[in-house]
Amino acid sequence: FLLSLKLENKTKGKLQKQICQVVLDHFEKQYTTELGDTWASVRDVLTHPLCWQYAVLLNKFSQSAELENTLHVKGYHPAFQGPLPYLPASLKCYIKRTPGRFPAQKHQAGKLKEYYLLNAASLLPVLALEVKDGEDVLDLCAAPGGKSVAILQCAYPGNFHCNEYDDLRSRWLKQTIESFIPDPLINLITVSKLDGRQIGDLKPELYDKVLVDAPCSNDRSWLFSSDIQQATLRLIQRKELSSLQFQVLRSAIKALRPGGSLVYSTCTLSKAENSDVINLILNSCSNVMPIDISEMAKAVSQEFTFLSGTQKHELLVLPEKGRAWGPMYVAKLKKI
Repeated sequence: FLLSLKLENKTKGKLQKQICQVVLDHFEKQYTTELGDTWASVRDVLTHPLCWQYAVLLNKFSQSAELENTLHVKGYHPAFQGPLPYLPASLKCYIKRTPGRFPAQKHQAGKLKEYYLLNAASLLPVLALEVKDGEDVLDLCAAPGGKSVAILQCAYPGNFHCNEYDDLRSRWLKQTIESFIPDPLINLITVSKLDGRQIGDLKPELYDKVLVDAPCSNDRSWLFSSDIQQATLRLIQRKELSSLQFQVLRSAIKALRPGGSLVYSTCTLSKAENSDVINLILNSCSNVMPIDISEMAKAVSQEFTFLSGTQKHELLVLPEKGRAWGPMYVAKLKKI
């Protein structure tokens, strides 16, 4: 017992040492202002990876009853239950209250993986998008591919376009799709490396649904930047992110058919990259309107903690102990 306690403390020390003080100081200043008292409990989760939780998204194309039994035995339960406005029976995701990670599966050529490990909050943009069979869908910033895989668990799009501008991330996206999606269906998926800011001009009014999981300051990973110079540079570049997000979002609106809907998401708590970007779009684009997603938020409030006081077309998942999901910002818009 003493030995395991020693090891645990060693691991804790190891993880604690990796926190980047420059980033933490920056967050401390910004988020104390933006989140008030809530920031302290959020910070406790973000800075202690030992209390992080991971969800298990099952792959319907490689189903295994044995896997579901194992998950039940290990204390996992379905993440999404109850009266959600949109919850396809084929979307199965399991979570448990205690921290820890189910073992990951290695990529094997020609063999589909049975599950994908992810932050359960990252499925909320997919549930908000409400993709139906036969719709033309664009996942604009698709790497590493978890949300693309989740969309395909929900429905069979008519045309599914996954785009990722970054070269390395694009390769990662392709590998994810190959690991989860069987051959005949892969042929329906287009993977491209276009600049998200130009996609609206290249593919005007082509899609029924668009997901913009925007490049953002990833609060979880930034806190553990091992390179101080890189961290400092990231914090300087952070100021320019909202401008990029606005341009990508405006481009996505152009790519959307009238009557189509769009979901914007990030994995940061930053107001400048979340509600400020959406407000700017709503104030500058007369052909979009906000869509109420408060019913969805209400239906999943057992499992997720949300920032109070947000508007009905947006939500912000706040990590807390026992519900260590997020940060995840989600907003929904419709093109008129």
